[in-house]
Amino acid sequence: MFAEIPDIVARRAELSPSRAAMEEVATGRTVTYEELDLSAGRMAARTAAAGVGEGDRVAILCRNRIAFFEALFGCAKIGAILVPLNWRMPAAELDQLIEDCAPKLLFHGPEDADVAAQLRQPPRSISLDEPFDAERQSFRATWPGEQVWYLLYTSGTTGRPKGVIYNYRMAVANYVNIGTAIDLGARDTTACFLPLFHTAGINLHALPTLMAGGRVIILDGFDSEALVTLIDEERLTAIFAVPTVYQSLLDHPRFPAAPLASVRHWGCGGAPLPDALVERYRALGVRVCNGMGMTETGPTAFLGDPTHAWERIGSVGKPQILVSVRIVDEGGEAVPDGAVGDLLFAGPGVTPGYWRNEEATGAAFTPDGWLRSGDLARRDSHGFYYIAGRRKEMFISGGENVYPAEIENVLCAHPAISEAAVVAAPDPKWGEVGRAFILPIAGVAALDTVELEAFCRARLAAYKVPSRFDMVSEFPRTAAGKIQKHLLG
Repeated sequence: MFAEIPDIVARRAELSPSRAAMEEVATGRTVTYEELDLSAGRMAARTAAAGVGEGDRVAILCRNRIAFFEALFGCAKIGAILVPLNWRMPAAELDQLIEDCAPKLLFHGPEDADVAAQLRQPPRSISLDEPFDAERQSFRATWPGEQVWYLLYTSGTTGRPKGVIYNYRMAVANYVNIGTAIDLGARDTTACFLPLFHTAGINLHALPTLMAGGRVIILDGFDSEALVTLIDEERLTAIFAVPTVYQSLLDHPRFPAAPLASVRHWGCGGAPLPDALVERYRALGVRVCNGMGMTETGPTAFLGDPTHAWERIGSVGKPQILVSVRIVDEGGEAVPDGAVGDLLFAGPGVTPGYWRNEEATGAAFTPDGWLRSGDLARRDSHGFYYIAGRRKEMFISGGENVYPAEIENVLCAHPAISEAAVVAAPDPKWGEVGRAFILPIAGVAALDTVELEAFCRARLAAYKVPSRFDMVSEFPRTAAGKIQKHLLG
C-alpha cells in the first residue's frame, strides 16, 4: 500500500498554487502553496549543498515556524531524513540523540543557537535565518512509501529515548485516518501550536491540512491569548489540543463568550481527558472529541465522533479507517466485550520500528506483527473503546487489579481539583496501594485529605481509594502534556 507517493508539496502547488498554505502569527509571514514548494526546493538545494544525500540525517532545533515545514518537505525532495530535536532539552540530553542519529547537518532557530553551540560533537550547524539563494533544481518526483522520512524521539518517560521511524506511507495513512474522521478539506484552517518535535505538532492537524489544501496558522508555542484571539476572529475551523490546553482555554476570561460554534471540530489526545472537563465544555455547547494514538501509530488510531461525544463520555471512539485493533489477554487471545486486555495495533499508519534499535523493535511487536501499545483497554457492546490505563501503571491491591486512570478521573470530578495523578506505593498488608498527587484549582492552597478520602469512597470500591493524598503546585510533563509519573514521589 502506498508504494510510491507523488511529491506532496509539489502536487499541491500544481493543484492550488495561489491558495494560502501557511501563516506565522509571530512574523505575519504568509506563503501560498506555490511559494511553499519553491521555498522547500531552496531548502533541499541548501541541504544538498552542505553534503547531505539520500538517507543522511538532518537535525532541526527550532520553535514552531514555517521553516520547519520547508525543511521537512526539503528533506523529502532529496531523500534525507529529518530529525526534530526537543528544544526543551539541555545540550547534555540532546547529545544522546545526536549520537544515536548521527546527523550530517543541524538547522537551528535563533532562540536555540546557544544550545546548538553547546553540543559535545555538533554536526555542521546552520541558522534557519541565514540567507541562502539557490537556483531552482529538479528533485525526485515520487517518494517511496517505505522510505524513512523523519524520526521522532520518544519523550523518555522510562529509559533512553528511542527514535520512532516515520515513513511516507505513514503520512498518507494518517492523512486518511484523521481526514476522514473530521472531514478535513481545503476550506479548513487549523492552528499549529503543539511542539514540532512531537507527532501531534506535525500531524494533528498541520501536515494533513497541507495535504488537503487547507491553511495552517502557526503559533511559536501555546498561548491561550493568541488562540482565543484566533477563535474570536472566527479564523479556525478545526482544533486539536491536549487536556492541559483545554483547561487553559477555560481559564481564559474571553473564551466562554467567544464564537465557539465557528470551530466545527474539537479534538483531544495526548493524555487522558477527564470526564469533568468534557462536561464543562458541554455546558458551553462544545463537543470535544476524545481520541487516542501513539507516536508509533502515526499517530491517529482512535477518535470519537461529535454525535457521540456527550453520549459516550470517557470513550476514545472507534478505530479509524486504516487502523486494525485487537484487545487480548496475557496469552494473546481476544477478550470478550467489556473485559480489559492489552491493546494491539496494526495497519499502514504503524511505524516499522525504532531507528537502529532491533531489540526495542522486536520487543514492541508480537511475533505476528501487531504493535504492543502498552495500554489496557476494553470495548463495549456497541464497538466503542475505553482506555483503562497503561499496563505498567496498573497495580494489584489485596489481589484486585487497580487502574490509576479510573481513580484520576474520579478525583478530577472534585470541584477543587484541577488535575490528579495516581501511582502505586508499597504496603505491608495489601502489597500495593494508591498514592494520589493532587493539583488544586487556582486559588485553593490546600485540600482536606479526610474529605478527599470520603469523596473517593462514595465513588470507588474501597481497595481503589488512595491511602495518601499529596498536593503539588505543578506536574512534570512530557511535550504531549502527559504527567511524568516516574518523577513523582
